[in-house]
Amino acid sequence: MSDTRQKFGKECEFAALRYLEKNGYRILEQNYRTPRGEIDIIAEQGDTLVFAEVKARKSERFGPPKSAVTPEKQRKMSMAALQYLKDRNTQNRKARFDVITLFFPAKENKPHIEWVRNAFELCL
Repeated sequence: MSDTRQKFGKECEFAALRYLEKNGYRILEQNYRTPRGEIDIIAEQGDTLVFAEVKARKSERFGPPKSAVTPEKQRKMSMAALQYLKDRNTQNRKARFDVITLFFPAKENKPHIEWVRNAFELCL
């Protein structure tokens, strides 16, 4: 992956993180990795854990950002979330999977942010 793409990805994850914080979420982890998958952001609000995937696009040439959260990505996130819950002995907590997308329309400095709560169910 090019340095430019990595920088863009990190900036978008940071923007999504700040967006969650502004909406009252407490950030627990960033870039949580397991051998089976990765989760961009793990946050909580009240008694609910939120496993969030961040997707960004500068154009819709390859489709909208949320279309990149494929069934395979959902399965990998699910496996990582189960590992997170097991490692912290929190299997009984409420949890959900969200997708936060950032789209940068041409000639605009700020992204359009879409937050899809409960974007998908646990996939095994």
